[in-house]
Amino acid sequence: MSFMFSWMGITKVGGSTIMLPAAVAIAAWLLAARAQRLFWAWCLLFGSALLLVAASKIAFVGWGIGIDELDFTGFSGHAMRSAAIIPLLFYFLFQQKTTMTRQLAAVSGMAFAALISLSRVVLDFHSVSEALSGWVLGSAVSLAFIWCAETLPKPVLNRTLMGVSFVLLLAASFARPIPTQLLIDKAALLLSGHSALAAESRRHAAEKCCSPAPNQPAP
Repeated sequence: MSFMFSWMGITKVGGSTIMLPAAVAIAAWLLAARAQRLFWAWCLLFGSALLLVAASKIAFVGWGIGIDELDFTGFSGHAMRSAAIIPLLFYFLFQQKTTMTRQLAAVSGMAFAALISLSRVVLDFHSVSEALSGWVLGSAVSLAFIWCAETLPKPVLNRTLMGVSFVLLLAASFARPIPTQLLIDKAALLLSGHSALAAESRRHAAEKCCSPAPNQPAP
């Protein structure tokens, strides 16, 4: 039971309740530092990744679009958010240190995000392909942003604002989860007119295809 609880605690870190406020906090830090180019780079990169994750999930829920061979029904939002945000939190904490230190901090954040992605598979929330693709997508976001940050003038972040942000993120960990799946279902219903019907039909078709015929022994 304690082992299961530890995986649940790890996977909770990647939830929207914590990660979306963290994404907003990063944007606020950049705005406060008047780093507008980095602010827009962050909004574009993270916003595009969020839309891609949502689109992949809506495509499956509304129309049953996925990849059967890979057991893929959409990018893992937990994995994407974690890999996009956590490396940047670590990176900004060590922003005033050497380049090597910043890079090691970002890599440590990516490793922690990989652990969160693994928790989604261990707890059977996602397949390996969904968790891995989400982590890769989020890592691409964080690495692209770090590349921008290293090539542009370094912003002077407000340490007090950062401290307050981390306190608020800690408080957010006790909040009720954001019903992201419900929002996905509603969006699919609005766009396709039949919500989860296509995905459900697709699942039943796959089960029928793979199950043995009557009076025929399973291989």
